[in-house]
Amino acid sequence: MNIENHFSDDDSGGQAVSFLLEENERIHLLHPQQIIAYQGPSSGRADRLMDLKGMYRKKKLIRADMTGPCRFTAALPPGYRIKSITLNGDDDLLYDFKHLFYYSEGISMQTRILSMKNMVVTRDVVKIKFSGKGSFGLLTEGTVCEAALDPVKPLYVDAGSVIAYPENASLELTVYGNHLASQHMSYQWKMTGSGPVLFQAGRQNRRFEQEIREDGLLKRFLREVLPFGGVIIK
Repeated sequence: MNIENHFSDDDSGGQAVSFLLEENERIHLLHPQQIIAYQGPSSGRADRLMDLKGMYRKKKLIRADMTGPCRFTAALPPGYRIKSITLNGDDDLLYDFKHLFYYSEGISMQTRILSMKNMVVTRDVVKIKFSGKGSFGLLTEGTVCEAALDPVKPLYVDAGSVIAYPENASLELTVYGNHLASQHMSYQWKMTGSGPVLFQAGRQNRRFEQEIREDGLLKRFLREVLPFGGVIIK
């Protein structure tokens, strides 16, 4: 399978990604309504009802099973990207199912129940762990960054920007910095352990653009000086 990204300098109108599948290659596309062009035999696309878990997690009823040889292009929302990950066995990272855009034949998923604290922050009940041989694609907001965890030195990451983290990681919901910094920042995951953490930059970029374009001086001042103003004042 080959994937071609179609990005421009100005992504305000949305982007696109093209998939080229060889003979008998198959992927499961969880957002079939995003397909805007298809070239191949008519039988190369078969839409199916998702299972109940998938319907609940994606708020979608249908997935599309795409079988090669074919080429198709899917539209992406403005500011979004596809992060493709290849597996050759077990993966220790836990992902949000909501980020999953596609997965290939040969990839299986297992669920992990979150702690109550994590449920409250992420507004989610489970994470997904992938295994098998193949690839899957994540729909992300902007550039995907990666940082390595340390068993002792904590890594602080904006809670809403985390895409994946190791199953064995230790997580604590907190803020950091001096008194003023901790009051106006968003909640952070304080992480220790081993392995990579994936996080996306687009969420913070949209906040910044909104502040620059729409916020008046008074609103920005209140967000900076009031306790937790950055969280309360949107």
